[in-house]
Amino acid sequence: MKKRDKLPLDDESIVELYWQRNEKAIEETDFKYKKYLLSIAYNVLHEPLDCEECLNDTYLGAWNAIPPTRPNVLKAFLTVVVRRVAIKRYHRNLKKSSVPSEMTVSLSELEDFIIGDEDISTDFDAARLGRVISDFVRSLSERRQFIFVSRYYASEPIDSIASDLNLSRSMINKELAAIKTALREKLESEGYNV
Repeated sequence: MKKRDKLPLDDESIVELYWQRNEKAIEETDFKYKKYLLSIAYNVLHEPLDCEECLNDTYLGAWNAIPPTRPNVLKAFLTVVVRRVAIKRYHRNLKKSSVPSEMTVSLSELEDFIIGDEDISTDFDAARLGRVISDFVRSLSERRQFIFVSRYYASEPIDSIASDLNLSRSMINKELAAIKTALREKLESEGYNV
């Protein structure tokens, strides 16, 4: 697509284009969110060609979902779509290779919280756990919310998070350690064995 001088449309206008089934919705989404969406896909996959394919699949996913879905926050909606697409591709690629991605690294940091006894799957209430973690994240300061979501949802590298917040890598590591300790305490208080 060629570059343009005008500003991107606001999210509400972009969503309205989807609702009108106007293909310009995809062009506007690409103009406004391409770099952001590619960065999420890259954090999971580390393969530019796969990321481009994920981007196209994300636009197709948005086109197929809007309508009937009307996202309140388009950026968050697109984040969920691109992340799901990238994770599917990651699992497919994992069967072919063993190259670790930032997603593998960030999830390994939380494995104490998400891996337990083999028999736990029968008693596991994923919806309840999701609510507990969501409530926990909402209780964090704005900065810690950003760090948690960036690291464990968007799989951002620690250096990137530090740069975004203009903090040192060691400060981000300290914040992550404090967040994990608080999450462990919250999960234990809710009856989860961590």
